[in-house]
Amino acid sequence: MSAGPERVWVLADPRAGTAAQAIGIAERLGEPFRTVPLEWGRLARLPLPWPTLMGLTPESRAAFVAPWPRLVISAGRRSAPVALWLKRRGTRIVHCMRAPGSGGFDLQVVGAHDGMPPAPNRIEILGAAHRVTPAALDAARTRFEALRDLPSPRVGLLLGGPVRAEGLDPAIAAALGRKVAGFAGSVMATASRRTGAAATAALAEALSPVPHRLHAWGSAGENPYLGILVWADVMVVSGDSVSMLSEALVTAAPIFIAPLGDEGPRHRALHASLQAAGQARPIDDAPTPFARQPRDEVARIVAAIRERGLLTHE
Repeated sequence: MSAGPERVWVLADPRAGTAAQAIGIAERLGEPFRTVPLEWGRLARLPLPWPTLMGLTPESRAAFVAPWPRLVISAGRRSAPVALWLKRRGTRIVHCMRAPGSGGFDLQVVGAHDGMPPAPNRIEILGAAHRVTPAALDAARTRFEALRDLPSPRVGLLLGGPVRAEGLDPAIAAALGRKVAGFAGSVMATASRRTGAAATAALAEALSPVPHRLHAWGSAGENPYLGILVWADVMVVSGDSVSMLSEALVTAAPIFIAPLGDEGPRHRALHASLQAAGQARPIDDAPTPFARQPRDEVARIVAAIRERGLLTHE
């Protein structure tokens, strides 16, 4: 968005998945907004419990000049002190995820897997906020209509990889590919940056017995990710990705979670929360279908912002 006296600022963490939570909310508000990229200095590693810009690099700090916005949307622990610094200048704050100073937020968005107690300024959602919208899915239905011609059941496979490692073990990718190919009429798959070339090649080999479309990270052509969400009869999502699991909730397809083996407590809590809500099941239950309703959690967040008058004037 262009610079100027926008009423909404988005504090964009360098981590794409974290920034997407704040950006996704801003996009759904339908208001012009300014994206403020955050660059972290060494002090950002500390749990700064007060309103401050100390965690930012000097270059990033220079972007914080009046006129101040009406609403700031932020996500992640490190951006919380920055958002609260802006609140001292008269802004209102919508913050995603756990963070110090949560009592100072006008609205805090947390996942059910975070296990935080209810609070007047807190809304609990399944998964995390994201940028996939019903409108984007409607557009993708036409743009990727060719996927409809694949044999049913069409299985959408969203594959990630280790959060803090170089590439997924090819043996894990191959095993998952063989499992999915065993119950699919066809497979529509996409691999992420964390998957790695070797694991992507192993997945392609494992899927070779069935008709499939596999988009490798960085390959030519548009990633059919949204088309997969639209046209899949069944979704299989690797358990490492909070974003992909959350985005799959917008669809009506049964969701099966495929752990990759190194998920930590937070990811396991996410899996449990989705299963407890009847929104997902373990991969071992596939392909038995089950009914579920789409969950547009970002729409709930936007409704809460408007109901609380966070964009209105005093």
